[in-house]
Amino acid sequence: MIPLDIKALGARAETMASELGAISAEPDRLVRLFLTPELRRAADLVAKWMREAGMTVSEDALGTVRGCFGKGRRLLIGSHIDTVIDAGKYDGPLGVISGILAVDHFAKAGRKLPFGIDVLAFGDEEGSRFPATMATSMACAGVFEHETLPLADQNGVTLAAAIKAYGNTAADIPAAAYKSSDVAGYVEVHIEQGPVLEAKNQPLGVVTGIVGQNRIKVTVTGMAGHAGTVPMALRHDAYAGAAEMALTLEQIVREHPEDGMVGTVGRIEVSPGAVNIIPGRVTFTIDLRSLSDKLRNESYARFQAEAEKIAKARGLTVAFDLFHEVATAYMAPVLQDDLEAGIRDVGGDPIRLPSGAGHDAQIMTRLCPSAMMFVRCRGGISHNPAEFASEADMGLAVAALIRFIERFKA
Repeated sequence: MIPLDIKALGARAETMASELGAISAEPDRLVRLFLTPELRRAADLVAKWMREAGMTVSEDALGTVRGCFGKGRRLLIGSHIDTVIDAGKYDGPLGVISGILAVDHFAKAGRKLPFGIDVLAFGDEEGSRFPATMATSMACAGVFEHETLPLADQNGVTLAAAIKAYGNTAADIPAAAYKSSDVAGYVEVHIEQGPVLEAKNQPLGVVTGIVGQNRIKVTVTGMAGHAGTVPMALRHDAYAGAAEMALTLEQIVREHPEDGMVGTVGRIEVSPGAVNIIPGRVTFTIDLRSLSDKLRNESYARFQAEAEKIAKARGLTVAFDLFHEVATAYMAPVLQDDLEAGIRDVGGDPIRLPSGAGHDAQIMTRLCPSAMMFVRCRGGISHNPAEFASEADMGLAVAALIRFIERFKA
């Protein structure tokens, strides 16, 4: 094995993360959404790094940047470069940067591998722009949902129109798909986005599985009215009903702490939205997650039934739109073992843990055996400007990835 300068790898990762983190739609916070000018600038920077690391670079119809190194069946290494609104700089980019630095190591050493490597920079993991998510990894895995093309962002721009404005065409999306026979595996390095590694005093961990998710838009309809003249007993207050439904969801989820079960009401809109008008219509979103698909779906069905009861009791109507559903994805045991060995090679004592957050790896399991390595982040904080991973931990992650690649069998 070629010796590794872990400190230098960490320093390079931090420099690259900071440079990428400076590309934003807003001057005072990090915002980089799918198929925007900011994503184009980020993609161009990543492409430049890939070329400097000895890769040939291409881009598919949805803007995924692909850096190709070597020949033979492909080991895919990827993550995303889009962000949430007011993001931290490590969520996603660390995985892309790790892949680039790993390839750079082998290129500079003149090391020929018995397989090829593609580093992938996806652009739609967060789903912050359109009411769908992971379009880019879905395209690579050959499972892109074409019915999402008419979906629009908050400005009324459809996904199809955004693809065209980005300089590509939706008709070329099928060409983005890999053939499963050409791909030997997928691996993703990502900050944990939780507190477990920090609590265990371990810099790196091996992911066992990624929770399944349901995302639902709930619409509650009542009757708007004058806030001063309609007695409480005669109201059909959509917001009061929605609030009771939200608390009911919390109660259902709290009954099942096993399998990482969680539920969140993340967005709520009230109409007409005036201080002196009883709300006549409310929409809110639900994010429901669990390692057990059965438990998650049963809990959603129970919530629907309870919400219908609440609506009937209050003289309201309620409608449900399941706009996103991803099944639980389990990581390949052999690749988990190889990742663990790679981490031990660089002095780690890894733990195994599930991921409560969705990742592109979840989609890539539909194409090939997949694995994930988690990197400790301070306080478990993510989707927040305070998100932080140390140079030391990032250096260990890149080094462990290199050792994983050395073990990988295509």
